[in-house]
Amino acid sequence: MKYKLVIFDWDGTIMDSVGRIVSCVKTVQQASGLELSSEQAIKDIIGLSLDKALLTLTPNLNSQQLATMVEAYRVEYVENDLTPTPIFTAFESLLMALRQQGTLIAIATGKGRSGLDRVIVQSGFGHYFCDTVCATEANSKPDPQMIELLLARLGIEHDQAVMIGDSSLDMAMAQHAGVDAIGVTYGAHTRQVLAQHQPVAIVDQPEELISHLVI
Repeated sequence: MKYKLVIFDWDGTIMDSVGRIVSCVKTVQQASGLELSSEQAIKDIIGLSLDKALLTLTPNLNSQQLATMVEAYRVEYVENDLTPTPIFTAFESLLMALRQQGTLIAIATGKGRSGLDRVIVQSGFGHYFCDTVCATEANSKPDPQMIELLLARLGIEHDQAVMIGDSSLDMAMAQHAGVDAIGVTYGAHTRQVLAQHQPVAIVDQPEELISHLVI
């Protein structure tokens, strides 16, 4: 078994939530009287902590505007927006196979703690994960702190772990942490963008991850 620990991003990697994120950001921007960001610009900030993501899109927000938009986004995402956010097909089969071979499975996400806990409960996947780190508990991606915390807490060496994600932020975080990365193209970023950070593999479907992770 090459990897003792597999670390997954959540949005766009396990859950097909990119569409809802884009929709919610545009709704909040419109309600705030701001120019709407392009779909790709919003995809590019997925993985950042929410406040950093909104500031990246609109750098001139003052602290009160930012706080208002953060709260409005959370309400929109949880209560109002009906864009479906299904788990990607075949993902539970992958998690089951990893669990059966004794691989540790963790999450490193730009979501806040309450948001991650909510979607994990909704997915029914909580029993697969031995540890999770959110952007509210560590520096935002692409800083390597999320990965470093997981390695330290689980007693895993850098060459025994791999990061799986759909964004250049995930690939850069892994690169900065000195761990392998595998990119997935079915989320936020294209193969060309992911390849800039030298992942060991790039796949187009969740099913393809099995050949890289399961013996």
